[in-house]
Amino acid sequence: QVQLVESGGGLVQAGGSLRLSCAASGSFSTINTMGWYRQAPGKQRELVARIFSVGSTNTANSVKGRFTISRENAKSTVFLQMNGLTTENTSLYYCNLYCRDRSYSTYNYWGQGTQVTVSS
Repeated sequence: QVQLVESGGGLVQAGGSLRLSCAASGSFSTINTMGWYRQAPGKQRELVARIFSVGSTNTANSVKGRFTISRENAKSTVFLQMNGLTTENTSLYYCNLYCRDRSYSTYNYWGQGTQVTVSS
């Protein structure tokens, strides 16, 4: 089975930086999208950034210029470099793996989440 394990969350001061990592294991297509989502209490889960297997990215406007997503060549690990953190970035961050099978059925796999808390 596919597993996603996040790490790197924690407590930081406003203006600080944090680097999240997510390692994927199991059997899945090398043609996929990995991304980071966040969900704060009482709010919907939202996309922060995603990166396709070909290397192109989408980043939420609210974090453009501060957050950068990347993945290693093996395409089994995705990173989120978070700079200039604000208290509004406090949330539970989830790693996501999106892929398809040969019949074009889509699958979404999720990590357990890693907490990011930004203090003022």
